[in-house]
Amino acid sequence: MSGVSRIKEFNLPDLGEGLTEGEILKWLVKVGDTIELNQPIVEVETAKAAVEIPAKWAGKVQAIFHEEGTTVEVGTPIIAIDTDPSAPPAEEPAPAEAPARTPVLVGYGPRSGAATRRPRKSANGTPTAQPATVESVPERPLILAKPPVRKLARDLGVDLATLAGTGPQGSITRDDVEQAATPARPAPVTVGGEQRIPVKGVRKLTADNMVASAFTAPHVTEFLTVDVTRAVKALDRLRTLRDWRDVRVSPLLLAAKAVLLAIRRHPMVNSTWAGDEIIVKPYVNLGIAAATERGLVVPNIKDAGQLSLRELADALTGLVQTAKAGKTSPADMSGGTFTITNVGVFGVDTGTPILPPGESAILAFGAIRDMPWVHKGKIKVRQVTTLGLSFDHRIIDGELGSLFLRDIGTFLEDPEAALLAWT
Repeated sequence: MSGVSRIKEFNLPDLGEGLTEGEILKWLVKVGDTIELNQPIVEVETAKAAVEIPAKWAGKVQAIFHEEGTTVEVGTPIIAIDTDPSAPPAEEPAPAEAPARTPVLVGYGPRSGAATRRPRKSANGTPTAQPATVESVPERPLILAKPPVRKLARDLGVDLATLAGTGPQGSITRDDVEQAATPARPAPVTVGGEQRIPVKGVRKLTADNMVASAFTAPHVTEFLTVDVTRAVKALDRLRTLRDWRDVRVSPLLLAAKAVLLAIRRHPMVNSTWAGDEIIVKPYVNLGIAAATERGLVVPNIKDAGQLSLRELADALTGLVQTAKAGKTSPADMSGGTFTITNVGVFGVDTGTPILPPGESAILAFGAIRDMPWVHKGKIKVRQVTTLGLSFDHRIIDGELGSLFLRDIGTFLEDPEAALLAWT
């Protein structure tokens, strides 16, 4: 802490679940900026996700201690804020070394030494020098964008001033914002013709979890091919309804609803193996596997079983948009109870997915294709998909897994009839 009491040094906070460090991705403020309480000041990536950290105090940015690309220990000062900028000038604080800290969970401890910086790379892989603070931002031009588009940009962390609008009179559209929110893939480092991609952050955590799950839970996978022609027609009718015209509707919505209703009929599927007991959850935190530039993430919709179909559609849209923008918070990726991986969006028929740690089942939802199918005694062209259900055989035996998968298929074959019969 500086000798002048009004200068407050803000330390990198514990972002949850025993994480001990984070990489500074982007400063959202610069030295000299006046900031408000709880204003986002920096974007940090941990092993869980990229998150924005708000200011603990209002005031004026006095100093930034670590540049973008630096890996910083939790508890290390990252910025100094003058909480009384109207007073006479105060002495600027010097950058601090990483202090020792007490581990927040057993098995998680701080590393010794000061924070380390990851060198930036040029296009040919050569390290380049970086400034210690963010450069001044030029005065922004007039921005044409409707209020919903502006809100979406705020939610996804997109600076509207950096976009070229494709709408009328150069206005910025929702598609412009969503396209800008997708992070650019970093250029790999090339050594002797080989590409070297560091395994870190979200990708490293995913790899560790998948290995642990694959060699802990005894996996069984079953498959079911389903005629979803009626389901596709039901979605088409749904899109014509007045209250649904601006809602993004996809087959994933019906697959999610099918899973939620099937869990209601077979609650043991929504459980966790705890060694000497099985914990059956009274709520469904529905995870949706999403491929992002930082790796695979599985955010979940909390208590999804209590949502209406419209609320579920909105939740799925928000979840996917946030994940693609790299803005999913650690809280949104914890506590999942059942997961769907939509491999069909990649044109894949199905797969044998690996269980997320702590969950007992996961559904792979395959591509919908036009195929010859026996319908009412005749061969016709129908829209068909294949489901793949992996489950933990310690909890779910073959009968339960089969009945659960059968019910999902029954719903997708005729969702309107299933909704009338099951709800």
